[in-house]
Amino acid sequence: MSVDSTVSGLLRQIATQDVVELQDGMGRAGRLAVQAAVVEQYGFEYGEAWRPGRVGQNDSTLAVVMYRDPRPEARAREAATIAAFPQAGQGGPVPGLRPGTLKPLPETEQAVAHLKDRIGFDAMADAATAGQKRIAWGGMGVVVLMLLISGFYLGALIGGALMSGFLLFAFRIGDIRRRKITERLTAAGFAAVRDEHGRQRFLRPGQQLPGHANPFGS
Repeated sequence: MSVDSTVSGLLRQIATQDVVELQDGMGRAGRLAVQAAVVEQYGFEYGEAWRPGRVGQNDSTLAVVMYRDPRPEARAREAATIAAFPQAGQGGPVPGLRPGTLKPLPETEQAVAHLKDRIGFDAMADAATAGQKRIAWGGMGVVVLMLLISGFYLGALIGGALMSGFLLFAFRIGDIRRRKITERLTAAGFAAVRDEHGRQRFLRPGQQLPGHANPFGS
């Protein structure tokens, strides 16, 4: 998909909706962060990110939702952006992007990096919930049980040990990555809060948790 078609799709949502939905089928948080930074220029605020696919499915899709910010300063930012970039999505310059690309300008790189961290943190936290972990451990148990029923006792022992080690390693790596993101966002002034589901989130100073339901489902 070309830059103009991507931006045109964003602008259509911005013009008609109070909730902008972004998805990347390859799970590229950086690409979504760039698009989210553009949407922010039109008076929207980052909401949350998650993976719509279920555990066990070969689906790496990553989803992001942005909410229209009703504050006067956000509406002023939108008006200024529309006036300054009237040809965005039609071959003209796009706010915060290098001409003809989905790469941020130097002055936009920090905002994109913060959005990438928030997207990555939300997506990893979603995958590491207690429910998801129970599903993962349960799936491993089913495989081991099937091997035992089939008489493959050694295979069950070795397979169970290998799968347990892999899951523990994967969850541990996720914990380390989330801790590093937490340190970066906290140092940048973002506030750690808990949403209604008990999940940790990061908000800009003065930002409130959005009250909208997850449009992609939980």
